[in-house]
Amino acid sequence: MSTATQTPDRTDGGPALAAPPASGRAARLLRRWPVAVLVVLIVAPFSALPLPGLLDGPVGSPGSLQLLATCLLFGALATGYDLLLGRTGLLSFGHALYFAAGSYATNMFLLEAGLPFAVAAVLGLCFGIALALVLGSVSLRVTGIGFSMVTLAFAQAGSILVSRNPGGLTGGEEGRAAPAELLPSSLVGIDNTANLYWIALAYLVLTLGVVHWAVRSPTGRVWEGIKENERRVEVLGLKPYGFKLTAFVLAGALAAVGGLVHLLLTGGSTPQTTTSDFTLSLLVMVVLGGSGTRWGPMVGGILYTWADHRLGDLAGSGAVAELPAVLRVPLSQPLFLLGVLFVAVVHLLPGGLARLPSRLRRPREENP
Repeated sequence: MSTATQTPDRTDGGPALAAPPASGRAARLLRRWPVAVLVVLIVAPFSALPLPGLLDGPVGSPGSLQLLATCLLFGALATGYDLLLGRTGLLSFGHALYFAAGSYATNMFLLEAGLPFAVAAVLGLCFGIALALVLGSVSLRVTGIGFSMVTLAFAQAGSILVSRNPGGLTGGEEGRAAPAELLPSSLVGIDNTANLYWIALAYLVLTLGVVHWAVRSPTGRVWEGIKENERRVEVLGLKPYGFKLTAFVLAGALAAVGGLVHLLLTGGSTPQTTTSDFTLSLLVMVVLGGSGTRWGPMVGGILYTWADHRLGDLAGSGAVAELPAVLRVPLSQPLFLLGVLFVAVVHLLPGGLARLPSRLRRPREENP
């Protein structure tokens, strides 16, 4: 007896071998949006597209690229900080210390030792990692609010040390400019703003890649368990201390790289990056975007940095100056505007901006 193979008929109501539905293809295309966004960001310096209200000039102008590069830098920095807050459940108030360490250490190796930029950058990064390892090993001996207070104490000590300008190494409240003659010529001057922008973009891609890889690794799964219930992780025979120290050092290393990028973008090291207020800004960025999500901290960091710059311009504009005093006084304060934005997002979008797509889909799923 021979068995015949029948081809399903598309008109008989049976399962037909048809092409995937259009909705499936659309879903696959939507999943590739990060690639499309990356391509747009790469070619942005070649664009003369004006974005009134968003940027002061065309996208490819030096001023716009400087702002965009700063936004990408802090988007990456917030993503790295979320390794502690959103992935491991560690609330650190001293993360700015490792960002400043990467900047100041590299700058001092350039100024004091006269080392080539590449060597100074590697040594500055190593210093930031070593500092995170030493201070993290001490801070993680306590948990909860105790850990937060210890990291705050270290951050305050670092900020005071920088402001006191020991041996003239830090420049005190004025900071220290990086020596232009020791920096690569392709990274100095307004004509090379596009190169600095691409470096900031590369830092963002690096941070996203490292964080994504780390979170999906076996260590990342332990971080998730520590965040949910540290005692349960101990019962399973694992030692949370080592895993938390790994997250702390990795986040500190990414912050140190960010400090190096910031040094190139601003042309120097500034004491504002050593303060606990700087870390609080990172905390706001993460909460604004969505803690513990893949894209949320990046979006929060970019939006917060853009708003911090643009709302300052709005507060000093002639339109605000002509308003009645009852409106002019609060609107002339950028921090007030940022605070209102933050409160509005937290109140209207619990979980941050990263939850917005799911909240928009929910009504359609309930009413198909």
